[in-house]
Amino acid sequence: MTTRRIAAVTAAAAAIAIGLVGCSTNESDTLSSQWQEGSDKGYVAGDGSSASFPASDRGDAVEFGGETEFGNQLGSADTLGSVTVVNFWYAGCPPCRAEAPDLVEAYDEFAPQGVKFVGVNTRDQAAQAQQFGVEFGIEYESILDNPGGRSVQRAFAGQIPLNAVPTTLILDTEGRIAHTVVGQLAGASQLRTLITETLEEQPAAGKN
Repeated sequence: MTTRRIAAVTAAAAAIAIGLVGCSTNESDTLSSQWQEGSDKGYVAGDGSSASFPASDRGDAVEFGGETEFGNQLGSADTLGSVTVVNFWYAGCPPCRAEAPDLVEAYDEFAPQGVKFVGVNTRDQAAQAQQFGVEFGIEYESILDNPGGRSVQRAFAGQIPLNAVPTTLILDTEGRIAHTVVGQLAGASQLRTLITETLEEQPAAGKN
């Protein structure tokens, strides 16, 4: 955990801790039921299905951006040229919480290799997103897409229908969608495989 993140979230965590303790169990149970039922609450159940797109079949680069939970601007201009993991989530989503350690494990392994990670929070305010980061030890930042009018979701929905949370996308170095996982990740090994496959494209591209 970086000093910057700890300092930034301490006050926010203290302010919302009581509220989180008071509602976490019931809210989680309710959201879990809604997830299973696919009810009309802003998401539908994802089955963890994945899809991969050969480089020749990928669409255009996706341009996106917005303000993070720390008030910074983050977007495709910051990730272009790097393999990038984009994860759509929010704090009260049970599958998002379940897969968070897998994302952290992948980040710890691949960030030193230049892979970028971007969260896209589809519901929460900054304090909730910060608290989630503290709870799971997440070092990368998330764009708060709900206050921004869901502009990031709309940007990706032009090519991939984002009708389930969580959804994880792997972008190639050109910012194009290489892999998708709709629903909870099967584990860190699944994400590791998809990232590795996308990284391995780079030497081949350099020889052309």
